[in-house]
Amino acid sequence: MFHSKTKALIRALAITVTLFGVSNVSAKTCPDTIAQQDAWVLNRVNQLVLKARAAYEVEKAEKAYDRELDRLFRTLQQCRMSDDAGFVKRYPEFAEYVRVLSLEHRPGHELGFEVPDRVYFAETKAHVTIPEFLLTPRFLRAVKWHETLDQAKSILSELNAARSTEDKLLYFSYESRHLGTPDNDFSYRRLLIVVPGNLERNEPEKWVQFGIPDPKSKVPIRNLSVVSVVRGPGETANTYFKDYFRTYRRDGTITVKGRWELGHGDDNCLKCHKSGLLPIFPEGGSVSADEKAVVEAVNRRFLTYVAPRFGGYFDTSKLGPGLGSSRTNANANHASLATSCVACHQQNELGPLNWPMDSVLISSFVQGGRMPFGSKLNGGERVELYQQLVDDYFAIDEQRPGILKSWLMGRSR
Repeated sequence: MFHSKTKALIRALAITVTLFGVSNVSAKTCPDTIAQQDAWVLNRVNQLVLKARAAYEVEKAEKAYDRELDRLFRTLQQCRMSDDAGFVKRYPEFAEYVRVLSLEHRPGHELGFEVPDRVYFAETKAHVTIPEFLLTPRFLRAVKWHETLDQAKSILSELNAARSTEDKLLYFSYESRHLGTPDNDFSYRRLLIVVPGNLERNEPEKWVQFGIPDPKSKVPIRNLSVVSVVRGPGETANTYFKDYFRTYRRDGTITVKGRWELGHGDDNCLKCHKSGLLPIFPEGGSVSADEKAVVEAVNRRFLTYVAPRFGGYFDTSKLGPGLGSSRTNANANHASLATSCVACHQQNELGPLNWPMDSVLISSFVQGGRMPFGSKLNGGERVELYQQLVDDYFAIDEQRPGILKSWLMGRSR
């Protein structure tokens, strides 16, 4: 097998050839007239939305979606439609959408941000460093196994004894309902530690999360992630991300280094984190009775962050409106609940739930009973509501286009 860095280089070269290599789009096949361009956009939007829905619903369909997106980007570049003022004026949403989505397909842009990953991590280093008190050998050994987790919590309790009320750490262990760790898709146990920020000292708030192995497991989890929040102007908050991996050496030492720096690549964080940070809804019974109040306190803290921003590295408004924004069938059983999503999930609130998004996360919140907030539906009704939200977003019917198609075609202006 190839070394991870070698594989990453081969992948980068392949993507470069795909995006910027020899053209298979000749001048003769480029849509030139307004009528040709209009017909081309309609056809390509339908195909893009269809493939996006397939990728949303089935992971193995992602490659077909990626190929469609690469084909669109290449055609827009090679036919110079991106430089055609008239075309861009007619289809500004479509042109920018394809450009922005294609960012993560460029070499060195796995995060999908406007700048290369190396620049993002260099510029945000101060925000996403792990606090030194969570990197001591004693603490790292304690969070290595499920059986020693109580020792880790005792250390955190000792730290809190010396901290002021407003600086006390909030921590609890739990089992995730839907997401594994980057190094193990089947690892759902976590220890979350919220380290309070301080505006006066210009210190960001940090949510530090350690992956914890299952009881009696003989294989430790490597992942350790940091999501930080820096209060912005008005009611905004900038969110920054970084994944770390722990390396367990034969001599018993444990080192921590960025996943990206180790050559393991990275993921598009915004696929799941459109709202910046996420509230924590643990698997039932996975939180001890004395820590349930901490979960509630952490989720109340999440609500104070308000409108998520990402430090200028990404503008989620360029991805359009999200689930529940419009088009909901007036005859549907849950029309009012479907549209209630946008009451919170909009640009100046918790951020729109727009593509690309994670189906496991969305379905877990809706069908699992957590969203829409305050709704009282039985299991069957939640399944219907979820399906309605997905249908309304991805529909390509020409007479009643879905939210995504309507926006891409400029019909939502």
